[in-house]
Amino acid sequence: MNLRLFPILALLFSLTFSAANAGEHLGHFRHVVCFKFKDGTSDAEIHEIEKAFGELPSKIDTIIDYEWGTSDNIEPKNDGFTHCFLVTFETKAGLEKYLPHESHQAFVSLLKPKLDKVFVFDYTVQ
Repeated sequence: MNLRLFPILALLFSLTFSAANAGEHLGHFRHVVCFKFKDGTSDAEIHEIEKAFGELPSKIDTIIDYEWGTSDNIEPKNDGFTHCFLVTFETKAGLEKYLPHESHQAFVSLLKPKLDKVFVFDYTVQ
């Protein structure tokens, strides 16, 4: 094989693999939740909330994927929101089972006293 072609073939393979996987999440339902905590909420309290949210996927079987992070904005346009959580379900019905689930409701009870604002955006992956 011509060694000069190897980087091109590797790039083509990578693009093909990425394009093939891009559609694998089509139709999944995403639940995006952003938090702004009340002034005075301690780092320990925030860590407890992060940990509790992270435990929900092991307690609620309709969650098929979960990720989160804290704001690292270059532009200060996050309106004071510091945390973003992305929860994925097979379909919207998964979210509809998740919301009233006792584990989610227990999490909400832990969160609410510390929460200043919340932003929620749900969508079907296109």
